[in-house]
Amino acid sequence: MTPVGGTPDAIVLDRVTKIYEPGTANEVRAVDDLSLTIRRGEIFSLVGPDGAGKTTAIRMMCGVLEPTEGAIRILGLDLHTQRAEMKKHVGYLSQRFSLYGDLTVSENIDFFAEIHRVGDFRARKEELLEFTRLSAFRDRLAGRLSGGMKQKLALACTLIHTPDIIFLDEPTTGVDPVSRRDFWKILSSLLRSGITIVVSTPYLDEAERSARVALMNKGRILQCDTPERVKESFPAEVLEIVCDDVRAALDRLQAVVERDRIQLFGDRLHVLMPRGSGEAESIPSALSAQGIRISTVRRMPPSLEDVFIARVNS
Repeated sequence: MTPVGGTPDAIVLDRVTKIYEPGTANEVRAVDDLSLTIRRGEIFSLVGPDGAGKTTAIRMMCGVLEPTEGAIRILGLDLHTQRAEMKKHVGYLSQRFSLYGDLTVSENIDFFAEIHRVGDFRARKEELLEFTRLSAFRDRLAGRLSGGMKQKLALACTLIHTPDIIFLDEPTTGVDPVSRRDFWKILSSLLRSGITIVVSTPYLDEAERSARVALMNKGRILQCDTPERVKESFPAEVLEIVCDDVRAALDRLQAVVERDRIQLFGDRLHVLMPRGSGEAESIPSALSAQGIRISTVRRMPPSLEDVFIARVNS
């Protein structure tokens, strides 16, 4: 890909804020003083719950929204003064990407190629159909595709004009786990072309696949680093407990451990323990004394989800 702007960074946000309905009783500070640098050729994930500001941040980065304060540079281009040029180099897959259900897979790609004024795109279309494994479904109506296949088609449409950066806003929400994994394999394969991928997701397991993650809540970045460093920097380890009555165990544990250190994950509990503490022995004993039958107990390093929940609750 031809470098744009002569900068090693793909995206730079400098103290960016977005306020909806400023000065009114309904004022919402969706993004608050956000500074961020995203490098060329990496998968970067914005991670957080609904309302964290992920979608607003992405929509500002791709030029759909104007920031209330701060500056954004995309590939060295100033988003405020060079927006038209910037848009030639980015693709955006929104939460509600509009495929046309009464058009075929092939016709949808043709339509988006024409929107982006791509010249001879036939070879590019064939490449994308093969890449997304949709070649066999090229004549199927988009409205009859599964959720995972619709997202692959949306990605193909986003890539038809060969952007340098793509923004994907929660692309796998509502998609089954197998299709989610397949979609992320496709994203990883895209990196060979040097593209920069910015993804927002509420799924912490997806974020683990990124080069770097930004943990986001209430419009602010709590921490930004590689997934490994985020976990290594956390000053606690996890005691995982599997028992016969996990909800009863949760109730009993609150008498001896602060509630914000206990996390419920399906049929098991995670208890955050300061490194080097003796709680690994005392906690199971306390539960057994209350008649809770424990199947397994093990120490384990914190997951990204453990870290994020703890930081949000702190």
